[in-house]
Amino acid sequence: MQSFLLFSPEVAAARTAGKPIVALESTIISHGMPYPQNVQTAREVEQVIRDAGAVPATIAIIKGKICVGLSEEQLETLGSSPDAIKVSRRDLPFVLSQGLLGATTVAATMICAQLAGIEVFVTGGIGGVHRGAETSFDISADLQELAQTSVAVVCAGVKSILDIGLTLEYLETHGVPVVSVGQPGFPAFFTRESGFKADFQLDAPEAQAAFIRTKWQLGLDGGVVVANPVPAESAMEPSEIDAIIAQALQEAEQQNVSGKSVTPFLLARIKELTEGRSLATNIALVKHNALVGARLAVALNHKAA
Repeated sequence: MQSFLLFSPEVAAARTAGKPIVALESTIISHGMPYPQNVQTAREVEQVIRDAGAVPATIAIIKGKICVGLSEEQLETLGSSPDAIKVSRRDLPFVLSQGLLGATTVAATMICAQLAGIEVFVTGGIGGVHRGAETSFDISADLQELAQTSVAVVCAGVKSILDIGLTLEYLETHGVPVVSVGQPGFPAFFTRESGFKADFQLDAPEAQAAFIRTKWQLGLDGGVVVANPVPAESAMEPSEIDAIIAQALQEAEQQNVSGKSVTPFLLARIKELTEGRSLATNIALVKHNALVGARLAVALNHKAA
């Protein structure tokens, strides 16, 4: 497995020195935001992690290698290329074996982070159970990955384009703890509250690290969702975003958008309908998650020392 990994000089040096490292996905760059804001945001998010005392490791599949840490040139290629394939668990062997350009989703990034020995992964929001899943069976692979791959995932909850109640039920069934930061409520990506509660509230990175380390020391494999709400000043109004999401979902259905194309379609349409405000919220929450994730990685590093 290790033969597939290619570490950037910065990440390789951090591994040798025993510094805390934070994994970052690449689908948010290739499929989650428009160019050039995606590349600029990626660089800014990496810098937030450095400033908080950890080392960023953006992960992507490039020329038959799992690249852990990307150069400026690689980030630019990923952000501007229309050919980047959205890679989940099922796609990893294909994209690697064929030497294609791949952007990793939450699930694939978790797998690659665990292979690389990285315990903390920062993203925008995780996937979940889609509305109407009782007939479509459309459930994100992210949830199954959380059940089996031991990486802590810092996110702003799940997007309200999903069925949040069923998503939390699925995580509970598979023993994945959901920890909230700064509030008891589970956030809904663009908004701070979803109407549902997290399992536990742990505000301090040291408390989060103690919880996560205890879980894994007990032999309880699998991830932890660290749900960090978007900063209040960047949050959107629930009534506004709910109406816009309902319209975007209806349009997706009318245009027969399905599978892995659904989320990029909805995000692009929501951006249009909010005249760009949803993108600003998206960028703000990712940066906030990067700060919380970096602090958690530092605390976990101390716990391991």
